[in-house]
Amino acid sequence: MTMGLDVSDRSSLAVVLDAEGEVAEEIKVATTEAGLRRLLSGRPACRVALEVGTHSPWISALAAELGHEVIVANARKVALISQGGRKSDRVDAEALARLARTDARLLSPIQHRGHAARRDLMLIRSRDALVAARTQLVNHVRHQVKVWGLRLPSCSTEAFASKVKGALPPELQGALAPIVESVGRLTAQIRAYDVEVERLCTDVYPETARLRQVSGVGALTALGYVLTLESPTRFKRGRNVGAYLGLVPRRHESGDHAPELRISKAGDKTLRRLLVSASHYILGPFGPDTDLRRWGLGLAGRGGKTAKKRAIVATARKLSVLLLALWRSGAIYEPQRAPRQPAQTVGACA
Repeated sequence: MTMGLDVSDRSSLAVVLDAEGEVAEEIKVATTEAGLRRLLSGRPACRVALEVGTHSPWISALAAELGHEVIVANARKVALISQGGRKSDRVDAEALARLARTDARLLSPIQHRGHAARRDLMLIRSRDALVAARTQLVNHVRHQVKVWGLRLPSCSTEAFASKVKGALPPELQGALAPIVESVGRLTAQIRAYDVEVERLCTDVYPETARLRQVSGVGALTALGYVLTLESPTRFKRGRNVGAYLGLVPRRHESGDHAPELRISKAGDKTLRRLLVSASHYILGPFGPDTDLRRWGLGLAGRGGKTAKKRAIVATARKLSVLLLALWRSGAIYEPQRAPRQPAQTVGACA
């Protein structure tokens, strides 16, 4: 038996195929633990296929707990589901069941992280949401003051609340002072998250210390990397991690035509952004002299206007492979293994 499960926020539709591939059942249930448990319990073990989405982590865990084989499909890679001309809940559920019955690899199945990793990743993503909200509020205050022909003092985002509070024009105090106070509260909450991230790195995920040997990789990036990949043996080849994180160019080859495309941006966008941020530091004015920095600067020195942007992304991709190697081996990081080139050659590359 094979079951295709089309999951919506309030209800889910299950289409069950028998051994001959005929539709044996079509059941609609509430998208709740009780509703799905009634659907999946008390029936012989079968293959259950559903699309990745908001509810797929807990539904897949529930189905596996009840003894079923679970396939979480990446619908973006299955045109029959994502781009079907007759898209409906029943059509999608039946398509999932038929593809799972034929060959599960056709669904480009993904593997959800464990409960602990998802819980701790929520900490990083919640911090990220607070940082985005704080940035939006800071930009709003600065813009509104400029509208009146005035400017606020330059300062870091962390110091904004304390530096700006006494610099607001009197006529704008009523409108902007509460926002400045909100920025201060957000900063305090972000610092609390940072303390918790450090605690997790030290007490729960000590392997992050291996990654933090690389200059530019702090507690947040190291923890995000470990929680996102979850296991250092996830990939057979270390280079595959770049593709997993969406840091490799897309491909659309046809005959002799192979256009140069942008990166795929697949995978976890928060970790990808953290790695790119670390890459900016590594190639920036304060980055120490390392083999990775020399390689990135050499790449930035070749090409046209977009060379620097490409070098940043390429360095982030190379960094992701380096971090995986350090995690796997537990080796001491050697920032400079290659002999230093003559100064004029490095200058030409930079």
